[in-house]
Amino acid sequence: MLAAKNIVKQYDDLTVLNGIDFEIDKAQIKAIVGPSGAGKSTLLHILGTLDDADTGELVINNQSIKGLNKKTLSGFRNKEIGFVFQFHNLLPEFTAAENIAIPAYVAGRKQADIDQNVDELLNLLDIKDRATHKPAQLSGGEQQRVAVARALINSPGIVFADEPSGNLDSKNAEDLHQLFLKLRNELGQAFVIVTHNKELAQMADERHEMRDGKLTHQL
Repeated sequence: MLAAKNIVKQYDDLTVLNGIDFEIDKAQIKAIVGPSGAGKSTLLHILGTLDDADTGELVINNQSIKGLNKKTLSGFRNKEIGFVFQFHNLLPEFTAAENIAIPAYVAGRKQADIDQNVDELLNLLDIKDRATHKPAQLSGGEQQRVAVARALINSPGIVFADEPSGNLDSKNAEDLHQLFLKLRNELGQAFVIVTHNKELAQMADERHEMRDGKLTHQL
């Protein structure tokens, strides 16, 4: 699904990532933990093709990212990768259903196909009754479920989540964790999750710690 080898990232004289190797397969959940400023989000952005490594190789779904131009990479990202962030980044003027559909419109999919997919995700994520509500009318947990649905609309092989429960209370955070497990089990979805939440990290299939530019495996 994804393989990264010898990823290096420097900012001036500071080496943030120092030879990172990372792999994930379908239906896996991997958590990346570590202190603030250790480079977790930097790694996530590189793995998600939002940023470039200085050196190293990244292959996603048998496609090498190296050398792809911006337009090709943007289209690849839209179809193959989903993102969930701590702050939901929903467009306030659009309904829940419309927010979910945005990446599908960018991909140029047919309206009937989009409508059916949105409806399926609203049901799967238990927010069908909130489809016509705008973000300001949704709870934090509901907004995050809309963000997850948006990440899934194009059936990406992998979803990257950066502190996805960081802005939620304990009940909504636990609900989100269970949702990730449900999506892994029912859709075979792969997740790479950067988190400070110990409970979320513990539910992952594998845990890795980022420290001093290196990524180590935690049992």
